[in-house]
Amino acid sequence: MSPLKASEAQRFYATWLNRLTLCGFALLVVAFFIYILGILPAYVPMKQVPQYWLQASHHYLATANVQPGWGWLSKIGYGDFLVYIPIAILAGITVVCYIGVLFKFVKSKENVLVVIDLLEIVVLLAAASGFLKAGH
Repeated sequence: MSPLKASEAQRFYATWLNRLTLCGFALLVVAFFIYILGILPAYVPMKQVPQYWLQASHHYLATANVQPGWGWLSKIGYGDFLVYIPIAILAGITVVCYIGVLFKFVKSKENVLVVIDLLEIVVLLAAASGFLKAGH
């Protein structure tokens, strides 16, 4: 029995997923240390953070005057919001990899996989945009 071999698209996806995830994680560590060391001021002082842990997220957002969704971008100058950048990068890595794989599928004329890949990209981008909403 011969071992299974990964396709070119699978190797591409795995390689870039690994590379980008490592970069995103490194950025997350850097941003966390910027926050912990107080290099940038915190929007919510660290002493107040534990009082928010037991609250529902919508209570925290209202109490701390934070807009839901992409509202954190307006507070990016604060250390506690700086860590959202690498989190957003990590969340977007799958889309980047799907876009890269799309070209592999087009080149190899795997039309069904092109359609599936495009649908994945559209759904992920729609979800990230905030266009699709759930809850209150």
